[in-house]
Amino acid sequence: MKCPNCHHSNIGKIGVNQYYCWDCFIELMLVDGKLSLRQVEEDGSLTLLDDLFQESELKADANGF
Repeated sequence: MKCPNCHHSNIGKIGVNQYYCWDCFIELMLVDGKLSLRQVEEDGSLTLLDDLFQESELKADANGF
């Protein structure tokens, strides 16, 4: 599996259908066959990044999930 943001495969599982890219610090959630990406901010809050990607980039099967 590869991160749709940095395209590296340094992904760890942090919960049920939740993953984390250790290279670009993005949290990935798998929801209904689609990835939802969030950036972890310094204060621990999450910023949604889905609008920065095309629909095809967020399909789970395209990223190996």
